[in-house]
Amino acid sequence: MNPDIKTPSHQFATYEDLFDLPDNLVGEIIHGQLITHPRPAPKHAVTSSALGDELVGPFHKGRGGPGGWWILDEPELHLGPHILVPDLAGWRRERLPVIPDIAFFTLPPDWVCEILSPSTARTDRVDKMPIYAQQGIPFLWLIDPALHTLEVFVLSNGRWQLEGVHQEADQVSAVPFDAIAFPLADLWA
Repeated sequence: MNPDIKTPSHQFATYEDLFDLPDNLVGEIIHGQLITHPRPAPKHAVTSSALGDELVGPFHKGRGGPGGWWILDEPELHLGPHILVPDLAGWRRERLPVIPDIAFFTLPPDWVCEILSPSTARTDRVDKMPIYAQQGIPFLWLIDPALHTLEVFVLSNGRWQLEGVHQEADQVSAVPFDAIAFPLADLWA
C-alpha cells in the first residue's frame, strides 16, 4: 500500500455525539453511524399522539382494558451497539416492573411503533426493522399518515411476518392490543 495515499478513517458514532445535536433533530446510532432526522412534522405528531391516546388508557392505565403495559412516546433504546428512538414503544409490566432511573432503556420493548415519514421511512424499514427482529421484539407496527395505513408485524422464527394491513377508517383490533378496537380514522390529522 502506498503510504502517500490517505484512506478515510471510519469513525463510529458515540453516545456523546447525540448530545451535540440541535434540538430540532432526533439522533440515532445505527450500525455505528449517526443518523439524524427532523423532529416529527405536525401530521406525524398528531398520528403518534392519537395512537398513544388509544392505547394508554386501556393498556397503560387499565381503564377500559386489561392494563399491564408501559406505553411511552419516543423512548431511547440502547439495543446492543444501536441507539434507536421509535415513535412509541411498550413493555409488558411483567418484564419491566419498574421504569428505570436512567434516561434510556436497555431491555428491548415488547412492541414498537414507527410512524413513517418521507425522512424516516427508509431507515425505519431497511435499518431498524431488522434490528428490532434481532433483539427479539415480538410486535411491530408501521403507520403511514400519508397513505392512511397501519401494517402489523409479528416476529416469527426471527423474521417479520405481516399479520395484517389496515387502512383509512378500518376498525382496528391488532396484536398485541387486540383486547380493544379503535377506528383508524382517529389517527389522521
